[in-house]
Amino acid sequence: MSQVKHRTSPVPSRLQRHLLALAAFALLAGCAVSPVYQVPATSAPVAFKEAAGWQPAAPADTLDRGPWWTLFGDTQLNQLADGIDISNQNVAAAVAAYEQARALVREQRASLFPTVNLTGSGTRAGGGGGQQTSNNYRAALGASWEPDIWGRLRAGVTGADASASASAADLAAARLSAQGELATNYFSLRQSDAQIALLNFTIDGYQRVLDITRNRFSAGIAAKSDLLQAQTQLANAQIDLSNQVRSRAQLEHAIAILLGRAPSDFSLAVAPWTITVPEVPVGVPSTLLQRRPDIAAAERRVALANEQIGIARSAYYPSLNLTGSYGSGASRVGDLFNASSSLWSLGVSAAQTLFNAGATTASVDAAKAGHEAAVARYRQTVLTAFGTVEDQLSATRALAGQIDLRRQASAAADEVEQQMLNRYNAGQVGYTDVVTAQVTALSARRQLVQAQADRQTTAVALIQALGGGWQAPAPQ
Repeated sequence: MSQVKHRTSPVPSRLQRHLLALAAFALLAGCAVSPVYQVPATSAPVAFKEAAGWQPAAPADTLDRGPWWTLFGDTQLNQLADGIDISNQNVAAAVAAYEQARALVREQRASLFPTVNLTGSGTRAGGGGGQQTSNNYRAALGASWEPDIWGRLRAGVTGADASASASAADLAAARLSAQGELATNYFSLRQSDAQIALLNFTIDGYQRVLDITRNRFSAGIAAKSDLLQAQTQLANAQIDLSNQVRSRAQLEHAIAILLGRAPSDFSLAVAPWTITVPEVPVGVPSTLLQRRPDIAAAERRVALANEQIGIARSAYYPSLNLTGSYGSGASRVGDLFNASSSLWSLGVSAAQTLFNAGATTASVDAAKAGHEAAVARYRQTVLTAFGTVEDQLSATRALAGQIDLRRQASAAADEVEQQMLNRYNAGQVGYTDVVTAQVTALSARRQLVQAQADRQTTAVALIQALGGGWQAPAPQ
């Protein structure tokens, strides 16, 4: 009985004083064992090698990317791109991964706080031979807390937060990839429409030439070889048309899948091709590190690996756990909450690994190696990003210079074709010269269409390489 009075005395016992001192120490210590994090240095160039004549922009990672596809001025593309976030399954998976990462952050943060639980029990016991039956009821409120003295728990929170940030960047990368692939497939489909129209026009012309040649052969003016060459020309053009129709169907199927729809439930009607190529402002190289989602994800994973080193190092130090409970026990439920039946306890435990054959050191070394690997992947991602931008800048400049030459070549080839047809009808040249002129003219027309499509798809690739659009939010 004297022990009970001693425990309820207002004067703290020695154990209580020790527990309070340990709790205060836990709150004030916080000796973080993670290395101080610094973003890995990279060999970023001062300017893009292939950006001569381009005006530098000043984008930043916080700017709204905006619907960059609207720069191409195609209403149909705008409608399709708006459905990427809603229906694309890769984007949906990235969204789910991001939500999972955020939940893990909340779970890690919860480990910084005490765990409180409520327990209750009731038993009834008795035996034979006239033994008395007894009841025993208990109710208790308990709590336990692991103070984060060495920063292990905070390192886990910081690491989970970095992982969530990496997942957010992965989501942005998945969204940008799907949008870019959609735009590229769409422009390729419109190119197929233009190629199909061109081939239909060419086939009509070849059919007319075949009819003329057949009449000349029937009249004994033309040789049979002329007729056979005209038939071969027409058949080859019809084969090209069939291949182009197949290519268009495959592109339409790919667009349907990007939009999360079955190909059988989706179709895109033939429409005029808006051949618009936006002027893309190119930022200075340092801003590329802020805007590319894949670079951001790689950098955040370096931060995560840095915290893993701290978590591994914390195993060198003892762990501390504080527990406490308050409850009561009685033989009747009604007596559970009487002061005379109350019970309480306070406890502290500490554990320290004295020998594990170097397992802790190996774990720290593994974490350091993982950090070095993450740094290497980050730097490689940066180098690849710079290389991709340089490639697209070079392609953009080359295609811009080629387009006028393609137009000139196509116009000249059309004129030669017509002249050869006129001279053939006049009996001045053989049909082989006509075939050669027709092949050259068709090739020049198709190459012009290809160059127009290449300029658009290269612009899309450059926008992707720069991390998306660059519009700042509109002022309110």
